[in-house]
Amino acid sequence: MKVHKASSKPQQKSKRPYCNKKWFKVSRTSNVSDSPSLRSITVTAQLEQQALKLRKGKPNLKRLKKGARTVCLKQAEGVECTPPQTLTNGGGGGTEQVSDSDESQDWRSYAMSVLQQNGSGERMEGQGRSVSDKSPGRLEEEDIFHCAERDHIHNRTVLVMQPGQSLCFRGKCLLSCLYGRVEVHGFTIEEGQQPYPLFSPSSHCPLTVTAMGDSTNPSKTKKVGRLVAKDVIRKYLSSASHRRLLSEVRLDSCVVLLEPLDTASTRYLTSFPYFDQLYGPTLGDLQNSSAIIDSPLSGIGVTPLRKTAGGMMMSESYRNALSALVSACAEELEGCPVILVCGARNVGKSTFNRHLINTLLNHTAGVEYLECDLGQTEFTPSGCVSLTTVTEPLLGPPFTHQRTPEHMIFYGQSSCEDDLDRYLESLKYLWRRYKGETPVIINTMGWVRGLGFQLLVDIIRLFSVSHVVQLNTGDKVMCPKLTPDFLRSAHGWQTHPPAQSALGEETSGSHPAQQSYTLFSVNSEFEGAGCQGPTRHQRKNELRDMALLSYFSQMQSPESGPMRPLHCFTPYQVPHSAVALGVTHCEVAPTHIFYAANASLVGLCCLSEKPAGRGGPVLLSQAPVCPCLGFGILRGVDMTRGLYFIITPVAPSVLSQVNCLLLGGVKLPHTLLTSQTGFEGDPPYVTMEYNFEISGAGKIRTFKGLTRPSHMRDAK
Repeated sequence: MKVHKASSKPQQKSKRPYCNKKWFKVSRTSNVSDSPSLRSITVTAQLEQQALKLRKGKPNLKRLKKGARTVCLKQAEGVECTPPQTLTNGGGGGTEQVSDSDESQDWRSYAMSVLQQNGSGERMEGQGRSVSDKSPGRLEEEDIFHCAERDHIHNRTVLVMQPGQSLCFRGKCLLSCLYGRVEVHGFTIEEGQQPYPLFSPSSHCPLTVTAMGDSTNPSKTKKVGRLVAKDVIRKYLSSASHRRLLSEVRLDSCVVLLEPLDTASTRYLTSFPYFDQLYGPTLGDLQNSSAIIDSPLSGIGVTPLRKTAGGMMMSESYRNALSALVSACAEELEGCPVILVCGARNVGKSTFNRHLINTLLNHTAGVEYLECDLGQTEFTPSGCVSLTTVTEPLLGPPFTHQRTPEHMIFYGQSSCEDDLDRYLESLKYLWRRYKGETPVIINTMGWVRGLGFQLLVDIIRLFSVSHVVQLNTGDKVMCPKLTPDFLRSAHGWQTHPPAQSALGEETSGSHPAQQSYTLFSVNSEFEGAGCQGPTRHQRKNELRDMALLSYFSQMQSPESGPMRPLHCFTPYQVPHSAVALGVTHCEVAPTHIFYAANASLVGLCCLSEKPAGRGGPVLLSQAPVCPCLGFGILRGVDMTRGLYFIITPVAPSVLSQVNCLLLGGVKLPHTLLTSQTGFEGDPPYVTMEYNFEISGAGKIRTFKGLTRPSHMRDAK
């Protein structure tokens, strides 16, 4: 069935045979403001004001308040300081600290003549020396001013980095490598490649760009290499701007171009007042003066961070597991590796998966990703399991790369504890679609106790896993060590010893009694491992809301302009008899199902059998396991004409395959209903005239932390 826009109004029923063409739009004109409210000050000025407020009331401490430290003179004395380095982000930098001075110019002149080595092993040099003479590490404020230059006409910045130097930042930008190579979260970007978007919001660990030098042409001489790099700088900067950068270029230097990044997703997400500072520095960055507010990178939306702000920390076991997995995928053996990553909540599973995917994309064209975590999904809104082919690097958190997977099942909840069988059946459905031509990474839930551990045992057995990465933190043991010997006697929810094949059938003579796999035990050593983020935008419900908002940002125009509220978009309307309606997470009376589905998120699914409706609504008695093609908002139900009104970014050609609407427990974000810009008056679906004194009128809250009376010590 084709999807088209009708030219007539909905009142003219005689001109619209919607029984033959079920999905169509109604022509309407929405009242949207032509321009958003203009701000009187820039983002940089706002950050400076915030930093000034936070610094008020603090004593003006001297730099040498703890006494004089050992200093190393310049090379004229014949002494060279080599402080110890602690590798981070692939070996680029360390956990070194520096306290930049906001004091007088006297201290800056003194810093130009001496090399100070503090207790954490950091070296600081004055502006008189070249950046190329410095040891590798995090770029500091003086380094950035010395090796970066901004083109105000085209609003872009050219940055020269030496091998091992790294830039840790907050914000978003478009990075192009003009000369040499750089590494970002495991992915190597070389000269001549396409620009890549980088997202480093305050909700996640800051992103780091590390210079790797130039290895594209080993026979290139030092003179030729410098000439090529200098020609690149002259191409992107004016003659007055590039002179200072030319002296910093050498054969193994890296030259990168940073440009502002403006997409429909970032504009729509930051249009909500609660997320307007999502890509700015955190409160902690401002309190400890880690953020470099005014720099050549500030104008393009990038806030560099000093060494006092932590970047990504990788333990030795982390690196060893990453290296071994990449080597396993590079070997030409029968069958591709099946890598399962597991661990408790907040131990870094998603970060490890993204790092592993980016590293593998340096050697292969694509990686399969099987999403088994319903709560913190990578490519879709929560409540889904999916199988996705990844061909582009993931240089940001999940809400920055929302997409439609090749295969997806709408489960409808962020947890599977209510229906474990349907959860496993959904995963089996996806696993049958895996062709085995590329490596596959399986992401699991953070539920590793009780029934959650039994599900984990089932997944390892059913999917013929070849490598298991088990992440732990500290001395706290959340679940047993998943060795092959332990799995031989472990009981799952559906599987029991002896092992079963990938399709859930009992093993026969052609299948081994128990498959063997390699186990990597990774210890997470980053700050806050195992704990939920305490600051803004780090809570799990906020991350789920941002992923859902990012998904519906696909409806916005790619061109810059005012954001349109979702209720201003022309909805599709489909007859009740053309699609089936079902609820996945609870039982709802047929007379109340339309009240429950109105103004709710629905999964647009495809049943194998067409709904057998005879002019009225078709209701499902149980939740099916069927493909999901996308998501929509059921914004209205017309009982008189028998129509559903649905808003969705799914293409009309795909909508013609949809014959089922599934309602789950995934709720629309409150900010979507109360804080949308571009309309006047009371927001739709929101009322203040609500009587909470009525029994059951308020939201039902589940307190999982309460102890049952039978488990209390003083229980009788």
